Amino acid sequence: MTQVVRRSSHVMVFLMSAALIACARPVSGRYYEETVGAPTVPVATPGGPTVSAIQQTPVTTEAPPTTPSPAYPGAYQGEPTPNPTPIGYSTRSSSATYVVNRGETLLYIAGLFGCTVDELVSANDLASPDALQAGQTLLIPVSVTHTSPDLKLVPDSEVVYGPAYIHFDLAAFVAGQGGYLDSYSEQVEGRLLTGSEILHLISQRFSVGPRVLLTILEMRSGWVSEANPSQESLYTPIGNVGYGQSLYYQLSWAAGQLNQGYYGWKLGVDDAFRLQDGTRVGVAPTLNPGTASVQTCLAGLSADWDQFERQVGADGFLLTYQRLFGSPFAYAVEPLFPEGLQQPELLLPWEKGYTWYYTGGPHGGWGDDPANAAVDFVPSEQMLGCTPSSEWVTAAASGVVVRSEDGQVVLDLDGDGFEQSGWVLFYLHIYENGRVKEGTYLEQGDRIGRPSCEGGYSEATHVHFARRYNGEWVPAGAGSLPMVLSGWTVENGDRPYDGTMVKAGQVRTACECWEDGINGLLSDNG
Repeated sequence: MTQVVRRSSHVMVFLMSAALIACARPVSGRYYEETVGAPTVPVATPGGPTVSAIQQTPVTTEAPPTTPSPAYPGAYQGEPTPNPTPIGYSTRSSSATYVVNRGETLLYIAGLFGCTVDELVSANDLASPDALQAGQTLLIPVSVTHTSPDLKLVPDSEVVYGPAYIHFDLAAFVAGQGGYLDSYSEQVEGRLLTGSEILHLISQRFSVGPRVLLTILEMRSGWVSEANPSQESLYTPIGNVGYGQSLYYQLSWAAGQLNQGYYGWKLGVDDAFRLQDGTRVGVAPTLNPGTASVQTCLAGLSADWDQFERQVGADGFLLTYQRLFGSPFAYAVEPLFPEGLQQPELLLPWEKGYTWYYTGGPHGGWGDDPANAAVDFVPSEQMLGCTPSSEWVTAAASGVVVRSEDGQVVLDLDGDGFEQSGWVLFYLHIYENGRVKEGTYLEQGDRIGRPSCEGGYSEATHVHFARRYNGEWVPAGAGSLPMVLSGWTVENGDRPYDGTMVKAGQVRTACECWEDGINGLLSDNG
């Protein structure tokens, strides 16, 4: 009989704090996956090869100044060119239909399509929000009344925490502005962090560019440059009054929205967003993912169309950014994914000879973004609860550990010491005792640590594994770079946490169970 892994609740509880949402398979709603941790700086490799001895992929861009100067804004010549209209682009000007899958709720479906539960109930003449069955066809109200302005605001490389930020000294920039942010501190998950430390933490967690976050913060509250911002902004510095009264909560919300807009547009999942008054706005077809990202975030902070137009116009976000940093396009690193990019060889991330179980198909690398970069595995020991496993997580490829803290390990495969460039592997829920130290060089197959619940809200021991390239979360089961581990290729399911892994005609299906022929994977090093 299949044994059930009691790893997560089947009812999603919505929490204000992004830090408290589970790494768990949800049945409905939006979900965040986060851990605790203070920002760190990569260090030299002790007891192993020097960084120069490791194969490197150099960043081919000259770092611009981190503060504006009279000469610097002119360094970028010309205007950003429009992007080609995506294949299959639609203005979503009419209703669509959707067939309900097992376990889905109206709340989950409303989140998929950017509408409300009440709108779904009304459009389908449902007796109540609970009147839903698998196989039922729903009418989805997705009409849009506006198309967003086609003014490009930022290149893609500004929105992700990628190569453009390797030489950006966030703390020095904040101190140089002399605003309220520089004197601010806050208790975050049991630690007192400064304003710049909180920004750094959010940038690392979500892999979102700090200059974009700083610009939105300055635009909405003046915290970056003003020593005495308005009293109201002291509690909600981004201006989202419904999300939490602290810088940490406000920036967590903003970073989540930026990722939702970026990957939603890039992957063709979202081509519209909503303003606070319910107005649906279609993304202009010639925009790049970076601009769609900023527009999506600011849409959630706009009471109506007029306010949204001002915020995304030339005198809104763009003007604020230019005042702080100069031209955003002077920092462009393009393309972030070079033509012909291939995933390096990766092994299943546990020791040879052990069978682990595929319990979580593609889902958010950090948060509920549509990239769905991560997958979950549990060790062979059954019913561990949150007891750390005696089995070991291993390096799927050779590289340098650039972060090891609070359940996280970030492995840099190009060896340059920066998680913003090249391929990096992200491990979550790694137990502190025995966890590899920052700065360590690992060969493929070396031990990283033992899986646990450490590093976030998790109800059962497991490991969460994801990839990034040049700061972008790489979708695990979609696009031209699906995750391949020891020859097993990850494929998407109908919704996050579902999906399969396929190898030479064999199929393993993600489920909360231990069953060798269903979701068991034997690590044989390929």
